Amino acid sequence: MPRKNRQDMPLLDPEERVLHFGEVALGYDEEKALAEAERCLNCKTPLCMQGCPVNVDIPEFIAAIKEGNYDEAASILRRKNNLPAICGRVCPQENQCEKFCVLANKGEPVAIGALERFVGDYHLARGEKPDRTGERKDQRVAVVGSGPAGLTCAADLARMGYQVTVFEAFHKPGGVLMYGIPEFRLPKKIVEGEIEYVKSLGVEIRLNTVVGKTVTVDELLEEHGYDAVFISTGAGLPYFLNIPGENLNGVYSANEFLTRVNLMKAYKFPEHATPIMVGDKVAVVGGGNVAMDAARTARRLGAQKVYIIYRRSREEMPARKEEIARAEEEGVDFRLLANPVAIHGTEEGWVKEIELVKMELGEPDESGRRRPKPVPGSNFTLEVDTIIIAIGQGPNPLIPRSTNELQVTERGHIVVEDEKGRTSKKAVFAGGDVVTGAATVIEAMGAGKRAAQAIDEFLKAYF
Repeated sequence: MPRKNRQDMPLLDPEERVLHFGEVALGYDEEKALAEAERCLNCKTPLCMQGCPVNVDIPEFIAAIKEGNYDEAASILRRKNNLPAICGRVCPQENQCEKFCVLANKGEPVAIGALERFVGDYHLARGEKPDRTGERKDQRVAVVGSGPAGLTCAADLARMGYQVTVFEAFHKPGGVLMYGIPEFRLPKKIVEGEIEYVKSLGVEIRLNTVVGKTVTVDELLEEHGYDAVFISTGAGLPYFLNIPGENLNGVYSANEFLTRVNLMKAYKFPEHATPIMVGDKVAVVGGGNVAMDAARTARRLGAQKVYIIYRRSREEMPARKEEIARAEEEGVDFRLLANPVAIHGTEEGWVKEIELVKMELGEPDESGRRRPKPVPGSNFTLEVDTIIIAIGQGPNPLIPRSTNELQVTERGHIVVEDEKGRTSKKAVFAGGDVVTGAATVIEAMGAGKRAAQAIDEFLKAYF
């Protein structure tokens, strides 16, 4: 008997959604969730699990959905994933769990991410508080950074019974989940709900605390009584093009642009105090998910023309296919095989145009993608008044500079001994983007889980 087709995710119409910041993907209702769950074959050897960085028991939670037992499905999910309503929205399931689904061999895989979102949202709506599974221990752990790695590590350690304090530099917790991913892709009420769940496990979160300035890692260990520290400060230091004109008014890093809009609510100015200047014509440089987020945000802020400028072809773009498709639906103009060489401004110091050179693809580089090279004499310009640079970011050097005996790479990433995040400094662990460079939310969560296990092993050995 042929399997049913995969259930489509309901979406807002593009012409409507560019007018506001409401969520684009609307999620499954119960009927769709049950129909999609029925497609799962419940394989004896669930290959899908090998694609999940946090090892969610995928067939088991889907089986609970089939039975209509959503509380049990949530319990199964929460055993391994502390942030399911978030992961169901932003994880690249097509390259992880769904990639290994048996049904993908002859058709479409089970929509594991959409089902995870359905259960995560159900559980948040219920508002149930979890039970702490471990006996309360005397040891204290400091977690630096409240992004996905930090929240995951903190939650797992709290379940084990440890006293956990998360230190966050911003005035709201969540890290990249709060400042980086736009409201229309990840509503902040969802992030806040998942953080409340983590806090209900016994995790304390201290805001407006810049570790490295307010207090150092060494001081946390030597003066404040913490027995271990997990560093999960992410990659928030933007990279720039280093071309003429990059210091003109109207040039943003994607990090600043998205932080102003997402965390500081610039899209609600003057209701919120942070303004943001976005012109009629915007160029976003880059081809990843952050570039798509910036371009789609600019459209919602009123830009009539938004360009994505990327030096390779569409096939090489690192952004998720669905994010590229949604940007196109919303009218974003892709200018591929083009690379900026200069930014020209007005006499008053504002951006006027961006100068580009056409590119062609040569032999593959270390990433496996064909290396772009400029076509001589092919320069051209685009008239724009805002430029957003979204070519990646690295770790902030503040903690390595203020921490004794902490080894870092040439690019500033913290060096770890193994996948469990042990650093060169005793009792200090690290994970997520501060170690690997910019990666996915779920990969950072996986690093947080492994570090929690390593911290547990370390504390049991020394106390």
